[in-house]
Amino acid sequence: MKDFSNASFPPETITLMQIALEAAVASLPEPVSTSHVQAIAESILRSAKEGERDPSALQRMALIELQISRR
Repeated sequence: MKDFSNASFPPETITLMQIALEAAVASLPEPVSTSHVQAIAESILRSAKEGERDPSALQRMALIELQISRR
């Protein structure tokens, strides 16, 4: 996973990120690879670190990044 060691989030933000991660993973066809989960998680962490707090937006951005990176 990329370096997020300096990232710090309050519990409310962590909950929002968890909601976004679970929704994004649930929207993928089975079986979901660990590399896809990792890519989604990194995207969500990056977007949250930049200030995004809407779980739907975090999910959409992560899925879009995943789609672009798979090409």
